[in-house]
Amino acid sequence: MAPFIRIDRVSKRFGTFMAVNDVSLDIMKGEMFALLGGSGCGKTTLLRMLAGFESPSEGRIFIDGQDMAKIPPYERPVNMMFQSYALFPHMTVEANVGYGLKYEDISKAERAERVRAMLELVQLGAFAGRKPHQLSGGQRQRVALARALAKQPKLLLLDEPLAALDKKLREHTQFEIMSIQERMGITFVVVTHDQEEAMTLADRIAVMDKGVIRQVGPPADVYEHPNSSFVAGFIGSINMFDAEVTPGGAATTLDVPALGGEVRASAKDIEPGRKVKLAVRPEKIALSRERPADGNCFPGVVKDLGYFGKDSLFRVALASGALVKVNSVNSSRDGAARAADWGEKVWISFEPSAAIVLTD
Repeated sequence: MAPFIRIDRVSKRFGTFMAVNDVSLDIMKGEMFALLGGSGCGKTTLLRMLAGFESPSEGRIFIDGQDMAKIPPYERPVNMMFQSYALFPHMTVEANVGYGLKYEDISKAERAERVRAMLELVQLGAFAGRKPHQLSGGQRQRVALARALAKQPKLLLLDEPLAALDKKLREHTQFEIMSIQERMGITFVVVTHDQEEAMTLADRIAVMDKGVIRQVGPPADVYEHPNSSFVAGFIGSINMFDAEVTPGGAATTLDVPALGGEVRASAKDIEPGRKVKLAVRPEKIALSRERPADGNCFPGVVKDLGYFGKDSLFRVALASGALVKVNSVNSSRDGAARAADWGEKVWISFEPSAAIVLTD
């Protein structure tokens, strides 16, 4: 199947600054795709080139098989939802949603029906006569989404769409957007710096850094199998240590001075003597008062404990002085049943399959 969007070796310079550097990317029709990265990584510049607000310095962009080089923004099969929502404060919700249809070649009745359908889609039919200042942040966000969808674009671009919402509302709205996208079948490209948001919303994620794409894949693959130290450190929380590959059997064995011993990992085909990074997610590490019977085990002392309700974060100090983060689920309401307390001597352990060996 041919990709719906093809970004072919695209670069964008602003003077001597390279905002996007030789990016190639395929996005399929109906996909929810996320461009994820920190400030200044190039993700918004790439989004603006898709919209036609910026032109590539090199390379080409194809949407639905058509080269966008000479297609102005208003003729592209694209609509964009901005971070600020950009609603007209003097217009009603209904007028805001229908604004972009005023210049479409459709009848007044068809325009009214489409606006009604979009408001029902975002569950705001009862708010058609209100002004934006009479709505909550989440409702304004949904008005902006309805307006963007009203023109029935083939591609919808969302620039940090949930940044202005509080945590609980953001989580709720993420699932609303996913449901709407599934029902509409429109291709969505979302720009965000929020890793949890990208992992919740997207079918696939492209992690960007300094104008280049570092890894592309489904959220679980990017999280569980990062291809570099940058991606491992950027996506979620992680423990990372310098290590050296030592001669071993079928499994890779690492010498990890910070942990004070040898670590078995399930990685393969890494030559002995190579300097690498060992990475382990905090939730993959077990905490116990007694030494476990198997796995990679190391003694330590609980230095810090953060209680977050559903789970707790422990920082365990090892003999080397290294601090290891461990997440433990609070499955019991009894505080005495937690894995350990401040100052306690404990053992941390993890399976070889949890050890991520990074050569980059």
